[in-house]
Amino acid sequence: MDKIINFKIRVWRQNGPKEKGQFSEWYDSQELGMDVTTDTSFLEMLDILNEKLIENKKEPFVFDHDCREGICGMCSLYINGHPHGPAQGATTCQIYMRRFKDGDEITVEPWRSAGFPVIKDCMVDRGAFDKIMQAGGYVSVRTGAPQDANAILIPKQNADLAMDAATCIGCGCCVAACKNGSAMLFLSAKVSQLALLPQGRPEAATRAKAMLAKMDELGFGACTNTGACAAECPKQISISNIARLNREFICAKLSD
Repeated sequence: MDKIINFKIRVWRQNGPKEKGQFSEWYDSQELGMDVTTDTSFLEMLDILNEKLIENKKEPFVFDHDCREGICGMCSLYINGHPHGPAQGATTCQIYMRRFKDGDEITVEPWRSAGFPVIKDCMVDRGAFDKIMQAGGYVSVRTGAPQDANAILIPKQNADLAMDAATCIGCGCCVAACKNGSAMLFLSAKVSQLALLPQGRPEAATRAKAMLAKMDELGFGACTNTGACAAECPKQISISNIARLNREFICAKLSD
């Protein structure tokens, strides 16, 4: 049943990557007159919060968003200690206030990673992922005309695994969840979606080496296989992709 939910919320405030950030004061939904219902999405609640802050001549809170349909991955918020919030297999924009109890205290933070510098408040620069993709996350060799793809026989298991890996939206949740700030789950998904298909095999060796080198260059940490990345991933990307990436990398190095 849809009903008004009362809560307190504090958000991270930071003017840029070189500035020292801090949490805001606790904002009380009742005192601000927010009238948020349990059917309100988390991002809609933040919109209402910003409207009330502006009405009270306070600076609105900066956060990132775009599609609000769980597709783009831009709603990258750390909510009460969980990347994307208190739900498995969902992005922040798919979280609704019914996930919280009346009277709850909610803390909102940005992704914490050397590879994702803060632009302002909880908006971070995830351009590092674009640079990793530019290092080799594509097929540049000729693989035939579009209709030729249907003529290439691919085992169903491989096709399914490739499609599962391709569901990665590059949100950076895996980096935020990892104690080392590693981007290995993201990287392994992007390598796997090509390595499992014949069109991606000709450049498999150079791809794995180049993308791993770029990841290290951009300041992401190493993987220690704790599994936090896969546990928090909104698209439930399997950690088995990391094992595949390691095999691709080792084979590439041995063939040098």
